[in-house]
This record gives sequence, C-alpha cells and structure tokens, in this order.
Amino acid sequence: MDLKEQYDKIYRYCWIRVHNREIAEDITQETFLRYLEKPEYHDVSKKLQLLYTIAGNLCKDHYKKPSESDISDYSDILEAPGSGELERNTLTSLALRQALASLSQDEREMVLLRYVNEVPVNVISEMYGISRFSVNRRLKGLLDRLKDALVEEGES
Repeated sequence: MDLKEQYDKIYRYCWIRVHNREIAEDITQETFLRYLEKPEYHDVSKKLQLLYTIAGNLCKDHYKKPSESDISDYSDILEAPGSGELERNTLTSLALRQALASLSQDEREMVLLRYVNEVPVNVISEMYGISRFSVNRRLKGLLDRLKDALVEEGES
C-alpha cells in the first residue's frame, strides 16, 4: 500500500466527518503520524482499515472537544460547477446537500468510503463488522434514498 495514494482518501474521509478544511488536514496528518510512529502498525495486514480506524477515532475525539464547526455545510464535497450549466448544477448541488444531510453520520460515511474513496466492500464490511452482503444492501438502500430525494427535489 502506497501511503501517498491513501492520503487524499483519508483527508476526504476526515473532511466529511468534521466539515472543516484545516481541522481535516490536521487530523489527516495526525493519522499518518500515529501510523508511522508505531512500528507494530507496519506489520498489520489491513493497513488501509487501520488508517480509517485511526482517522475515525481522531474525528470522534474532535467532537468531544468544544468547537465552533458547522456540520451542516456540505459545499466542499461537490465539485465546482462548469460554466455552461451553472444554474442546473447549483440546484443539483443544493438538492444533493439536502439529501446527504438527511442521512446519518454513519450512512454518509459509508457512501463516502465506497463511492468517493473507492474503498472495497470487503474492507467496509470489516470496518463496520457486518457482512459484504449487508454493506451492498445498505449502500443500495442509501443510493435509492438519495436518488428519491433528488427526484423529489426536481419535481418541486
């Protein structure tokens, strides 16, 4: 596993959890520092899962501290719209933000891991302690909910 390749994925994971660029960068750096400082981590067969576990615990620790972060802003998740379709992309972005906000933190995290960070289903199943079938079923249900929310928003 190349750590450089995983850095961006861990950063996106942290950003989704804390919704603050600077804090996500700090947590990502701390994740890799902790990983590199512990030689026993280097012998672990599931390094990617370990990195996500460290990052997830650091994100949880962040919420235990008093903070002023606003978790309702999902604007950085979405890419900047192209010049020709600004209005349509803006409406889609707003609808997607609302749909994502309707999911629980764990549900958003699962969608992020699979579809943004492209984490394999078997790794997600080990992280959550559920079967691969359950992960696939949950992801399908989450995508259906997001799709329904987007269709509903398009009709209004």
